[in-house]
Amino acid sequence: MAKIFDQNTNITIISVNGDDYISLTDLARYKSDEPNAVIANWMRNRNTIEYLGIWEQ
Repeated sequence: MAKIFDQNTNITIISVNGDDYISLTDLARYKSDEPNAVIANWMRNRNTIEYLGIWEQ
């Protein structure tokens, strides 16, 4: 497990079977003190919903 440290925030990167995954919660925490609100707003975004629909196909 690797970490990126930027502006007093650790962002976790986990490797699974050669694929890297970045923690969305850590990224949201970087943006705001309310990471739940940041993620909720991201999930309501039209572009995100369209992307998830394409990804599911």
